Amino acid sequence: MRYLIEPGLYALGSPDAQAPVLVTANYKMSFDRLREALPGRHAWILVLDTNGINVWCAAGKGTFGTEELIRRIDSSGLAHITDHRQLILPQLSGPGIAAYQVKQRSGYKVIYGPIEATDLPAFLDAGLKATPQMRHKTFSMRERAVLIPVELVSTLKWMLIILLAFFVLAGLGGQAGFWQGALNYGLFAILATLGAVVAGAVLTPLLLPWLPGRAFSVKGLSMGLITVLVLTVCRGGNLSDWAGRAEILAWFFLIPATAAFLAMNFTGASSYTSLSGVKKEMKWAVPLEIAAGATGLLLWLGSQFVI
Repeated sequence: MRYLIEPGLYALGSPDAQAPVLVTANYKMSFDRLREALPGRHAWILVLDTNGINVWCAAGKGTFGTEELIRRIDSSGLAHITDHRQLILPQLSGPGIAAYQVKQRSGYKVIYGPIEATDLPAFLDAGLKATPQMRHKTFSMRERAVLIPVELVSTLKWMLIILLAFFVLAGLGGQAGFWQGALNYGLFAILATLGAVVAGAVLTPLLLPWLPGRAFSVKGLSMGLITVLVLTVCRGGNLSDWAGRAEILAWFFLIPATAAFLAMNFTGASSYTSLSGVKKEMKWAVPLEIAAGATGLLLWLGSQFVI
């Protein structure tokens, strides 16, 4: 996950002393999207050290900040390379930058460019003037869906171990032999776990505006409850004994807890989250998710080995 480049000053095309200076983060995708948006253009790109974090998140965390910008202006020798004293920053870097301090301490004026890098050519051609549309950030379903594959890849890396553990434990705890227990309880456990992942990492971001609550954990929780209800209906025939009831009850804890936890990874997919808000939510949501997950796991193990 170290998807970053070295901070410093880069040349796009063949810039001269009058070429614009564009500032970005050292998250490689941010850097690549910036270059991609300016085919045939000549500019300087000043890359800040944001620990490989994108512009908006880094601004909220403080790594795309005033001190780093001033430090990078000095270390790159920018004043000896350009004749002007203007920096074009992404609009979403605003939370981390005190423009007046940059001007006072470095002599460079901060100009906020458009939100989308693709609007930069029009912004530059218009004399560094942004239209109202360039200042508006959207979060369409397509834009939210772009984040899903990244989250799934990182989640499934450790989820495969959990799926295998459920399958093996279901077989060992089965009363009618390993394979019957594994195929009956183990496969359902795999289905339920994957359902939790889909609920939290796929359906929650896709249905984000329509799910109840503002907290992402609450949105994931609601999607997890819907998922476990659907699975319960499919598993209805397994409620004839106490072991089956304990198993189903376990998933009423495990699935919502997992979905709520995974949904919290999408706080960057909305326009209303903030660093303080995320920290506040984590303080109460994460302990509840851990408690629910532990309760569900104990119930599931009890249904296999005790009851």
